[in-house]
Amino acid sequence: MTRDYSFTQNRELSWLKFNKRVLMEAEDKNVPLLERLKFISIFDSNLDEFCMVRCGTLHDISNVNVEYIDNKSGLNAQQQLDAIFEQMTDLYKLKDDVYNQVCEKLEKYGIKELNFNELTSDEKKYVDKYFKERIFPILSPQLIDFQHPFPNFKNNALNIVIVATNGKKDNKLNFGFIKFPPSLEKIIILPGEDIRFILMENVILEYVEKIFKHFNIIYKTVMCVTRNADVNFVHEQIDAEENYRDLVKQVLKKRLRLAPIRLEFYKKQNKDLTSFLIKNLHIKNNQVQIAQSPLDMSYVYDLVDYIEDNRKTLFDKLSYKPFDPLVPQGLDLNKSIITQVENKDYLFSYPFESMDNFLKLLKEAAKDPNVVSIKITIYRLAKGSKIAQYLLEAVDNGIEVTALIELRARFDEQHNIHYAELLEEAGCNVIYGFEDYKVHSKICLITRKKGKKYEYITQLGTGNYNEKTSKIYTDLSYITSRQDIGEDAVKFFQNMSLDNLNGHYEKLIVSPTSFKSSIISKIHEEIEKAKNGKNACIIMKMNSLTDRELIDLLKKASKAGVKVNLIIRGICCILPGIPDITENIRVISIVGRFLEHSRIYCFGEDDDRAIYLSSADLMTRNTEKRVEIGFPIEDAKLKKRIIKMVELMLSDNVKAREIDSNGDYNKIAYTGEPISSQDIFMTNQFYEKVPEAKKESFIEKLKNLFK
Repeated sequence: MTRDYSFTQNRELSWLKFNKRVLMEAEDKNVPLLERLKFISIFDSNLDEFCMVRCGTLHDISNVNVEYIDNKSGLNAQQQLDAIFEQMTDLYKLKDDVYNQVCEKLEKYGIKELNFNELTSDEKKYVDKYFKERIFPILSPQLIDFQHPFPNFKNNALNIVIVATNGKKDNKLNFGFIKFPPSLEKIIILPGEDIRFILMENVILEYVEKIFKHFNIIYKTVMCVTRNADVNFVHEQIDAEENYRDLVKQVLKKRLRLAPIRLEFYKKQNKDLTSFLIKNLHIKNNQVQIAQSPLDMSYVYDLVDYIEDNRKTLFDKLSYKPFDPLVPQGLDLNKSIITQVENKDYLFSYPFESMDNFLKLLKEAAKDPNVVSIKITIYRLAKGSKIAQYLLEAVDNGIEVTALIELRARFDEQHNIHYAELLEEAGCNVIYGFEDYKVHSKICLITRKKGKKYEYITQLGTGNYNEKTSKIYTDLSYITSRQDIGEDAVKFFQNMSLDNLNGHYEKLIVSPTSFKSSIISKIHEEIEKAKNGKNACIIMKMNSLTDRELIDLLKKASKAGVKVNLIIRGICCILPGIPDITENIRVISIVGRFLEHSRIYCFGEDDDRAIYLSSADLMTRNTEKRVEIGFPIEDAKLKKRIIKMVELMLSDNVKAREIDSNGDYNKIAYTGEPISSQDIFMTNQFYEKVPEAKKESFIEKLKNLFK
């Protein structure tokens, strides 16, 4: 099959552009300084995960399937990796520059990261005492030679590496290392009025000569190996006496020793050591990166926590202003949530409205004598989760609780295993979903007995049941007592318990069977409208767009004259604005204080408009390889509210960036007032900014966005 690559871009290269966009927030002078430092850390951790997962996947493919070709760019796996590492080098340089800019600004407020030679004499005495008492006793320096084989460098862990001569006649080169003990603090904050600190790795680096005191050190630096973390649960064999949890535990251990993907050096490298490591790690030269800024930026959160605890005035000055979630309109927190939900549908918008409203519902249900069962899908939970607490309370009160827990939620596997064991031991019915399909849907069904009938309260969401992330991720949570939605939810949980992916639902659209086909059908309806000379529009908000079939269909819609507005936070494989191909497609990305995470799919206008919210992005993994739920919003007031939300996001000219036909992010030029959608959502202005009715038609507003 011949592919047209003229209007698509590779998903991995698109992601790198998005992560560059995240880094640009650290350059924004309107973002508080400590938040700018956090954005650098987010950029860094994003890149770590990208290397572990996406580069890890491509590495595996390059070894087993040389015929694999990416259907958006025509590149094979190795060509993609080569392009990634080339662009990554530029990103390292950009990160170094931005980090230096932010550090210079922080110095004006007495916050300074120090090199050892910048310490005062008193500070050196303090660090020397600290090293002798708290660091040196737990270090394990090693050489790499015949008696000491090449080590298994732990994934994404810091190491001090050295090149030294032995001082003997042969003057032989020796390679050595010190693994960074995980029990150590990441930084040492020095005594004094100002916040002067030194990274722990730089402290150890300073004492290398004393640690390897019988050698002549000719090179030393900090080094980190990133490994493939894309472990495969599907092809593992399970013994008859094992259970699924045990299998996941075993497979997770492989993550520590999978193939190296990236080798990082701090400040500089040594030719002999680099060659030695490349050979033994079985990597290529282009997989080596050098950073002038810290390799591990997670120290930022320790620093910020210290400033908040010890310099509150300074913390407030250099951070986002505190934000208290709004009370949802029409909800009385002093009355029964169950009673209120029985009378009307509710839509909560996190973090602008608190997840506590759903938690109150669940807590109330756990004590309600009329509740006979609670069923829920779990992908990620917070540490010390109240969700888990209320489920346990429900069990104690004799309520049947079923939890479908996805143990394979990447990097949360151990966490989910813990909760699975906890809930199962308490008497919950715990199930795990499907071998080949992750269950990523977000649904909670509360069943109550009223007389001889059963009534349902169903919650459906775009994001996880995680109290922590609900404060920093934008998500939508829909709660309804509609009987048809509840009956679909009953069928869904029955199908999940019976390993049935092919269930039929009246209202819900569920992948891998009906979600994608339903979205395709709605796009076709808009295409037919445009062909018949009618107004046609599509608005879709998601995290990523990679599904080639849907991308091709959106191109077809554009060519037919459908106005397509896409709000895509991350990966976007379609290139908008190409004359006669995607000229009717506009794509923006919003990166701000909160992580955009909600998924919204709108088709048409006015009373005929169809709106679905979902846990799914338009990625092939979501549409074809996961269990996801899309759910309709049919309440007129809620539909109007959602349209107001997407209109406001499409009007954002502060935190939004528009993607051009090359896939690059550009600031939006404006002459009127600045509009930051997240800032407006944090206030009651949202309900005032977009009036109930406007003279200008919705389609006309969309058309104006393309001018």
